[in-house]
Amino acid sequence: MNILEIKNLRKEFGTKKPIVAVDNISLTLQKGKTLGIVGESGSGKSTLGRIMLRLIEPTSGQITFNNQDLMQVKPKELRNLRSKMQMIFQDPMASLDPRMSVRELIKEPLDIHNIGSKQERNRAVEDIAEKVGIAKSALEKFPHEFSGGQRQRISIARAVINKPDLIVADEPVSALDVSIQAQILNLLKELRNEMNLSFIFISHDLSVVKYFCDEVAVMYLGNIVEYAPTSELFAAPKHPYTQALLSAVPVPDSDVEKNRKRIILSGDIPSPTNMPTGCAFHTRCPLRAKLGNPEICSTTKPEFQNVPTQDGVHQVSCHFALDSR
Repeated sequence: MNILEIKNLRKEFGTKKPIVAVDNISLTLQKGKTLGIVGESGSGKSTLGRIMLRLIEPTSGQITFNNQDLMQVKPKELRNLRSKMQMIFQDPMASLDPRMSVRELIKEPLDIHNIGSKQERNRAVEDIAEKVGIAKSALEKFPHEFSGGQRQRISIARAVINKPDLIVADEPVSALDVSIQAQILNLLKELRNEMNLSFIFISHDLSVVKYFCDEVAVMYLGNIVEYAPTSELFAAPKHPYTQALLSAVPVPDSDVEKNRKRIILSGDIPSPTNMPTGCAFHTRCPLRAKLGNPEICSTTKPEFQNVPTQDGVHQVSCHFALDSR
């Protein structure tokens, strides 16, 4: 069963010469699964995540959550639905009100949706705080009194206290030390399994995505260029952009790392104010250069092609990716 479906989602900023941040994207997320969205900075990952929850209004497209069309619901209905879809932000200090105690911050979603009595809310706060690793004695403190990892635990407690169905996690561990990243990821895994949560997990760190996600969508300049089960994508990436990203991930085996070929992309990401025609990646594509710069890459946007696989749907948006196997 799909908990989230987006169809032809598009977001433009500006009116005179609009910048396309999300370009006609369609994706689905099954209940209890985690979809990773990866790509370089500026690829549109965070914008897409916010649009999924209607924190940003799309220019066009459809968003279906739990069989409800989010584009058609009225503001009051959308407010009620918010308790079932939550977001964890990259910087907890920016998303936590510094004037509120930890108890007030975690309890706020219950207050907003008028869930339970005062005693029941406080008990729920203490229960979820214990679950995420925050001591009861720390609940009267304020966010600035905690480390980055502890603040992210507070954000996670806020996100899950209403027992949501969907969480969009936008770079939730990228600002943390590596050892703390592992603790937070393990906590999210435990909560996902225990509460049957579904995740959209946005990250630029492919190692984190490999550990946490069931499926991966790779974004470049507002487009999804490859979509596959995590194991399939890491074992056999088809799009030259995905191959370049994976070639930059360090391998712990020194012999493998020494003999591994790095794919260095030429040039910079094009400006969103001056998008390339045809395939968005063609200006930096090593495969296109290898094939003698065929004209189709610069004139025609590639359609998704299905890659034969036993592990589920694997799609790639490239004119020549399957020919280069």
